[in-house]
Amino acid sequence: MKKTVLITGGAGFLGSHLCDRMLAEGFRVIAMDNLITGNADNIAHLMGNPDFEFVHYDITNYVHIAGDLHYILHFASPASPIDYLKLPIQTMKVGALGTHKILGLARAKGARVLVASTSEVYGDPLEHPQTEGYWGNVNPIGFRGVYDEAKRFMEALTMAYHRYHGVETRIIRIFNTYGPRMRLDDGRALPAFVGQALRNEPLTVFGDGSQTRSFCYVSDLVEGIYRLLMSNETEPVNIGNPAEITILQFAEEILRLLPESTSKIELRPLPADDPKVRQPNIDKARALLGWEPKVGRAEGLEKTLDYFKQTVKQPA
Repeated sequence: MKKTVLITGGAGFLGSHLCDRMLAEGFRVIAMDNLITGNADNIAHLMGNPDFEFVHYDITNYVHIAGDLHYILHFASPASPIDYLKLPIQTMKVGALGTHKILGLARAKGARVLVASTSEVYGDPLEHPQTEGYWGNVNPIGFRGVYDEAKRFMEALTMAYHRYHGVETRIIRIFNTYGPRMRLDDGRALPAFVGQALRNEPLTVFGDGSQTRSFCYVSDLVEGIYRLLMSNETEPVNIGNPAEITILQFAEEILRLLPESTSKIELRPLPADDPKVRQPNIDKARALLGWEPKVGRAEGLEKTLDYFKQTVKQPA
């Protein structure tokens, strides 16, 4: 009998790639998504696979899965600023109520659950690069607080279920990730820049562009998630690519890769609480999981740009 895994947010960018990976590993996969930010097109190629099931459902309600359930990957949540600023209450609810329902399901089924946290738990960090032991610098009542605090609460609740109920839990802190199936309108730097460049619009860089990010290709992230799921580590683990770049340099890099674009860079005011630096320390992942990223930014961007070129309609 194949083991069953539930993937919440299974029609999202990361969730859909996890569906592919878990099917390839020989699991029966149940993808659950309410599609407020997910897209059924991301999993359309899986429909008809006898080992795949899609359930259109909001996990902030009671979650029932018939039969045995062995693993849960909890990836349901708006994950980009444009989404969680538009959906602040839904973001808090899925981080709190949704996580509570999923942990309760894991306890009832005796399933191992991996929850998707984020580098945003570090806020605008005073430690650089960020290690798992850093407690963060978060504004709880700022606009970004709805996402940051939802994830911080999720981590605390997950550890409570682990310590009090003995649930097998894993926590991943995901740093900036990119690749095919990202939404061009999700507001994050890479799809925003690519969409603007392909439409010959100005590339909007916030502040002076000196803030940094570290971009990890999706296949590397999925490998890290799988290794953590199958490990014995119960405390948070950073998964991301430590190759750091400023946002201005990143915009310039996108323009170099799209020489046909006539776009120029345009500076805009920096949003409140926007992190000035973001770079993972991945020593723990290297030591415990034998994991580190393999796909360089040049290779990853080439694959991602090929995907976006098929997605974006050029202006008439």
